[in-house]
Amino acid sequence: MPTYERRTTVDAPLEEVWQFHSRISGLEALTPDWMGLRVERVIGPDGEPDPDVLEPDSEIALSMRPFGVGPRQHWTSLITARERVDGSAFFRDEMAHGPFDRWEHTHSFYADGDRTIVHDRVDYTLPRGGLEGVVGLGNGITAVSQLGFETMFRTRHRMTKVRLE
Repeated sequence: MPTYERRTTVDAPLEEVWQFHSRISGLEALTPDWMGLRVERVIGPDGEPDPDVLEPDSEIALSMRPFGVGPRQHWTSLITARERVDGSAFFRDEMAHGPFDRWEHTHSFYADGDRTIVHDRVDYTLPRGGLEGVVGLGNGITAVSQLGFETMFRTRHRMTKVRLE
């Protein structure tokens, strides 16, 4: 199963970085404009709309239209884990519905003095029945996916630094 990872050090304390990423407004602020992100709805674990913090069992329904091309892609994620302990924190979202057969994104944060190390890890499986199933194209499709992730996450990490430093 392919994996994408990116790590960045942000010159801001862990608690500030953690709180920023714990809200849907953080996702909206960090998603590049070219993704054409639209948050359709956010439902908290108790069914309340628009919770302040994305706790486990929160559901996020999004749509994207990268570069304004093609139909909107709909995506529903669930927050499946969230933990804050002394010196570190993480949360995980998993795709319940969307363009991948599997998507598990772990957002980890580690205190480094007054700075924070931000680490994103995405474990994913490309959709079956697409071009990746054609002999010889699987690695090429994975490479294209990795390039897209690199572009998006490089922008997200850069924007995290701009917003929080």
